[in-house]
Amino acid sequence: MWKSCTAPNTSLLVSGAVFFCEQYGTMKDMKTDAATIFTDGSSSGNPGPGGWGAVVVAEGRATELGGGEKHTTNNRMELVAAIEALKSLDAYNGKIFIYPDSSYVVKGITSWIHNWQAKGWKTAGKKDVENRDLWERLLAVVEGKDIKWQVVPGHSGVPGNERADEIATGYTKGTQPKLFRGAAGEYGINVSDISHDPKKKAAHDASKKTRTKKTGPAYSYVSAIDGKVMTHASWGECEKRVKGVPNTRFKKVFSAEEERVLVAEWKHLGKK
Repeated sequence: MWKSCTAPNTSLLVSGAVFFCEQYGTMKDMKTDAATIFTDGSSSGNPGPGGWGAVVVAEGRATELGGGEKHTTNNRMELVAAIEALKSLDAYNGKIFIYPDSSYVVKGITSWIHNWQAKGWKTAGKKDVENRDLWERLLAVVEGKDIKWQVVPGHSGVPGNERADEIATGYTKGTQPKLFRGAAGEYGINVSDISHDPKKKAAHDASKKTRTKKTGPAYSYVSAIDGKVMTHASWGECEKRVKGVPNTRFKKVFSAEEERVLVAEWKHLGKK
């Protein structure tokens, strides 16, 4: 079953681009001669080091794209992935099917952005829209394009999404994945398959919750500012260092080993 982000079978006009939005379904009018995109973003710490990945298949070619930033958020990486993927099709004039796993991106570009623009880039709560710079870039690259947006659930076995996630995660970790660029017939990912396995996603979410749920007293707190990493015996000490300072990272750790690994990772990122 599909669920429309607004009303079923409704085209959405955004700055000259016609969009159609579905969620967790199959686009029945998907054609083999259309371009297909999968995108994903990732960050460690949120904010923290992040990466983005994209799979773009168009006109008989398959292209993988990716990149990373030292200090960013997951939402920013999701937006950058969509921007860069669509930029790569700047000269393409056909239909584009794009599959992020971010409702933030899809709902933002197909619905929320109308009100943001009408209100001078303010939210309903009269606050500045976050990531306005990237939303404006996304508006520019969709101008005049025939794009169909669909949210696919992440970590649920959708081949194109799984590959975009691998690329994004690799850049988040500071490694550069080997990116494919070549004939679509030689690409090993089935981008026409957007079916998903709810059980796989549930298992992933449960595993992530188990890995991240930590209780008990802190062993220490780790902070990093401009590449300089320090450990602190208390949150008050850590907070004193990072409060009000831009481009910082900080984290509570629960063991000497976790502290050692995190300090080494952040020192490595600071050298890049």
